[in-house]
Amino acid sequence: MARYSATPANEAKSAKCRGSHLTVHFKNTVETANAIKGRKLLNAVAYLKDVKEHKQCIPFRRFHRGIGRTAQAKAFGATLARWPAKSAQYVLDLLKNLQANAESKGLNAEDLVIKHILVNPAAKRGRRTYRAHGRINPYKRSPCHIEIIASEEEKNVEKAKDERAAVVFQTRQQLAAKRLRASRQ
Repeated sequence: MARYSATPANEAKSAKCRGSHLTVHFKNTVETANAIKGRKLLNAVAYLKDVKEHKQCIPFRRFHRGIGRTAQAKAFGATLARWPAKSAQYVLDLLKNLQANAESKGLNAEDLVIKHILVNPAAKRGRRTYRAHGRINPYKRSPCHIEIIASEEEKNVEKAKDERAAVVFQTRQQLAAKRLRASRQ
């Protein structure tokens, strides 16, 4: 069994999946992961499908050198964005795996929220490219590891209203001022 970098608060209400040594750019995948963190599972799947069709974009916030601007990024409060199709496809495949894992545990996919998503760089795999004048340069890939944990969102139950007066914390100075006002009346 693989070891995850985080543990969910409630293991019974959570589903996990991971991919190792994926041949997809690390930097693009980090931005894709940050874009779907905190979203509901089905919302994230729809969003990544829109990214592949260029209907929505992935805002680039950390690795943004040389990134072009697009008007679609206004929706995220950014200006720099791209449509990393391969990263979106790999993360989409992992989300489908996560959904299947959740269904096998008996969890409802509509209630799942992506609580944790981590992208780590994997070992670079090298090839070489041939240059002019008989030189050879490295030609490396930047693969990555991805892990995702989704948990069912807790239902918020309203607290019953207490008929007793609410106890208000007061400092010594506030209590002294209150006694002083009472003595003057």
